[in-house]
Amino acid sequence: MRAWIATLLLAGVGIGVAAAAAPGVIAVLDPASQFEFSLQTRWGQTLAGKFPDNEGDVTALPDGRRQVRLKLSTRTLEILDHPRYTRFARGPRFFDAERFPDVTFLSDPYPVALLHSGGELHGRLRMHGVERRERFVLSPAECADPGRGCAIVARGAVRRSDYDLDGWSMAMRDEVRFSLHVRLRDTGAR
Repeated sequence: MRAWIATLLLAGVGIGVAAAAAPGVIAVLDPASQFEFSLQTRWGQTLAGKFPDNEGDVTALPDGRRQVRLKLSTRTLEILDHPRYTRFARGPRFFDAERFPDVTFLSDPYPVALLHSGGELHGRLRMHGVERRERFVLSPAECADPGRGCAIVARGAVRRSDYDLDGWSMAMRDEVRFSLHVRLRDTGAR
């Protein structure tokens, strides 16, 4: 889920080269982007995970706003330092990566100023075959050129039960927290 949700952020879907970018795409995710998540057991243990394989892009809309698309692979998601939990998370009783290989996010159009000031970014999250509206909170930028000079940082939380991810319900709490650190590469269309 390395890309998820994570920053839903102003980054988006579709790693690629400038020449291969779709019309209007001004930036793609840089490989330095990080999409992390955490789950808590009913006993208070925190399990940290990441989505190492992701794609994303940012599109410039005709009205000057931007839109981000993200795509995170559930087939390669990892629960850090727990290979057994990683297998369970990818398996049929949780993410079911064979049937649902991706988590995707499409943001609502947003003003460029949001990257500088921080605030809420809304959009459609699709996970485990279920699509719902979600919200991520962007931190104020730490530099003049967010995504390039510094990471775009976003956080959010979803309920597993909203996405029919009910495996491990006796052992895991319902909330999943996401932390996204998005870096961008320009396509030349900026």
